[in-house]
Amino acid sequence: MSSTPIDPQLAALAEEANVVIGWQDAEGLPQRVQVDTLRTVLAAFGVPADTQADIRDSRERLRKARESDQLPPLLTVEVGGRIAVRSARMDRSWRLQARYGENLHDAEGSLPAGKGGLTAPEQPGYYTLTLGAEEVTVAVAPRRAFGVANLTRGRPRPWGISVQMGSLRRAGDGGLGDFTTLAQMAAAAQGKGADAMAISPVHAMFAASPGLYSPYAPSSRMFLNALHVDPGAACGPDVLRSLIASHELAPEMAALEAEDLIDWPRAARVRNTLLRSVFEWASTDIAMGQVLEAFRSAEGEPLERHARFEALQAHFHREGRPGGWQAWPNEFHDPASPAVTAFARDHAREVAFHAFCQLLSRRGLDDAQRAAIDAGMSIGLIADLAVGTDGGGSQAWSHHREMIHGLSVGAPPDALNRLGQDWGLTTYSPLALQGEGFAGFIGLLRAALRSAGGVRIDHVLGLRRLWMVPHGAAPTDGAYVRYPLEDMLRLVALESHLHRAIVIGEDLGTVPSDFRSRIAGTGVMGLRVLWFERAADGGFIAPSYWSESAVATTGTHDVPTVSGWWGGNDIRQRELARLGDPANDEHAQRSRERSALWRSMCASGAAQDEWAPPPPEDTWPVVVAAVAHVARAPAPLAMFPIEDILALPDQPNLPGPTDATHPNWRRRLPGDAATVFAEPIAQATCAAAVRSRRGG
Repeated sequence: MSSTPIDPQLAALAEEANVVIGWQDAEGLPQRVQVDTLRTVLAAFGVPADTQADIRDSRERLRKARESDQLPPLLTVEVGGRIAVRSARMDRSWRLQARYGENLHDAEGSLPAGKGGLTAPEQPGYYTLTLGAEEVTVAVAPRRAFGVANLTRGRPRPWGISVQMGSLRRAGDGGLGDFTTLAQMAAAAQGKGADAMAISPVHAMFAASPGLYSPYAPSSRMFLNALHVDPGAACGPDVLRSLIASHELAPEMAALEAEDLIDWPRAARVRNTLLRSVFEWASTDIAMGQVLEAFRSAEGEPLERHARFEALQAHFHREGRPGGWQAWPNEFHDPASPAVTAFARDHAREVAFHAFCQLLSRRGLDDAQRAAIDAGMSIGLIADLAVGTDGGGSQAWSHHREMIHGLSVGAPPDALNRLGQDWGLTTYSPLALQGEGFAGFIGLLRAALRSAGGVRIDHVLGLRRLWMVPHGAAPTDGAYVRYPLEDMLRLVALESHLHRAIVIGEDLGTVPSDFRSRIAGTGVMGLRVLWFERAADGGFIAPSYWSESAVATTGTHDVPTVSGWWGGNDIRQRELARLGDPANDEHAQRSRERSALWRSMCASGAAQDEWAPPPPEDTWPVVVAAVAHVARAPAPLAMFPIEDILALPDQPNLPGPTDATHPNWRRRLPGDAATVFAEPIAQATCAAAVRSRRGG
């Protein structure tokens, strides 16, 4: 941050280009972006600002775009609202034709000269508006997203469990969680009364780089991680046994399954070996060939580009060009180039294999959602939509013109990270989003919701603004960029309605004071975490005072488990990773916090004997009480990480540069998914959730 004055013309240009020059930090102090950072960020969005002439030209270009009479490719409006169209000097005929939704009706009429605006239909959906010679899409959104009550059919105060996909375990899985195991766990959780199962992101990763396995840094959010496919679900147990034997994989699989941590590269080699053999086996089946052909036709160009990316990356890795698409020869940087077309033709079978993997992935996730609903869950799976993608991945290559280049998504300094954060991710440019009719964003929502009863939008504040860090700069040297929040929230509500799915927005950390109420007003539920629901004096707020419009939970993948927090395991892990604060005696502070939490849980009725809390090493009573405590919140939905259901001490991820000291995204559950809820602690925590949610 800098106090260097910003030229008024540059400041005006930044405002017009939706780059924020001033904001309040986590401590409420005013901050301003550095001038050099501001110019770099503007340049990344195609708005030159190096000289006064650049600034004048950029401002003029933006002014012409704002004042243009031409309609944008997509307009959003609430049901019954006014469709924003400019007036004209002559009468214009108009027609609204239904495109996508339920019970939609066509309408037509004439818009008199000098009149602007049309009344939107009362039925949510997508319409084509023909106005004179122009034709645009109109997204007519419901006033609120689909709600929990719309799905639970009168069941009182539902609850669910969240899991990390890779951690799921069953015999024969080869050391890595898959969709078959997810289906088994969902059915088992429903047997304990759960109505939902939230899963970590299952976005497509890098087939040629299995060492890149963070689910929040995917290659593409449009497609799925084929490593979560169960090969046996496609070919049957007999063929699978034959394939395992032919490759002599049984010893390797047994060794991987015995490990407490996922060995991603080894497990990926095993699974990919089997998937390729399943592909060869399926290639002899005419019916399967027709299914794959129909799938590729339905998914269209996006799938073909993703499959080509996977084939190209593997090809160039073998040629000694590791990394993303930027390391490829220039003629392969454009997915529509003749070089890419020729490669796809010459490597058609390899491209077909990756398309086949997406077919199996989609089938597997569909089957898991179906198993959850068939078992009796009212919501079923809740997907997780990451905030961005790896800049060298499939999505950044396939949709190059729509993505941000030269900047990374991150976060400014806050109470949890004084140095700020650079997540190394890219996402859609707000200008490109609007220019392309929000096609990319709509595609993301549909990809997340098509096999789920809900979606969790990671860092939902990104619908309003994102912290952008120039490549090579420190995370502190970034700037906020505004996004079209109203349009994006309307699209979220519409897709939620069309898919009959709930929406959760991860709104943790430092957010503007009005943001939570803004998203709550559209039916997007926020997230309230036990550790962060504190009063001004540091005490824990009673659950009865928690939000009625946010999901209540004991924790997330990035925070300590209840068992780990009570026992101080998280403090020891941070010390090991050199993330502790030497000036603060965290162990003494934790002792005081334990007393405060226990008193709060006793006051809520979740625990007893206020003045005799269990010692740090006795965590089970605390975990059961914490589940009961959080479940008492008036939240429309309560969610509990499987790590808390099982009273495990370790969190899935320790944020920061911690991979060398903490096995992020590698921990496996201690038992099989189908039977893990039979453990005494799981029975106790699930029973506590049921009692508290039902008012017991």
